[in-house]
Order: sequence, then structure tokens, then C-alpha cells
Amino acid sequence: MKPTVSIEYCPKCGWMLRAAYMAQELLTTFTEDLKGVLLEPSETSGSYLIRVNDQVIFDRKTAGRFPEIKELKQLVRDQVNPEKSLGHSDKK
Repeated sequence: MKPTVSIEYCPKCGWMLRAAYMAQELLTTFTEDLKGVLLEPSETSGSYLIRVNDQVIFDRKTAGRFPEIKELKQLVRDQVNPEKSLGHSDKK
């Protein structure tokens, strides 16, 4: 079964568009690798968590920032398809 990425975001902070943009990027890059991307409005203020299935791969509060798209794609790739090349977005 293909994994699902979930992006939990704070709607009060206005982060829905950021979450939707990241979801679009992930769905475009991982067309064959993901079941889908779920956007979850959080009830916790300031929350921005990204999970693959139930494993947190990025937490804005812990990192003190949002992930860059390149970084997020690498984190997701490492979980769902470690052999996948990300082209220009890949680690050097």
C-alpha cells in the first residue's frame, strides 16, 4: 500500500496556502509513490507538522522554520522511495 503524506497546519496563522502549495509539489513529484496528500487544519496554534503515514518528518516548532521545497522532497523521498532521483532537487 502506498503511503499518505499529511500536512497539519494552523489555519489561524494563514498557512493553508503554504500547505496546499507543498501538497501540490509532492503530488507532482511523487505521482507513482503516494496514495495522496492530506491537508489537516490543526487545533494547535502555530502547528505545522508533516508526516508520512504516522511518522513525523518535519515539525516547524522543532526546526524553528518551514521546510524548503527541495528539503521536503528529499525527506519524503527518503521515506517513500529512497532510490528515486529528484533531478535538480537532489542532494549534492
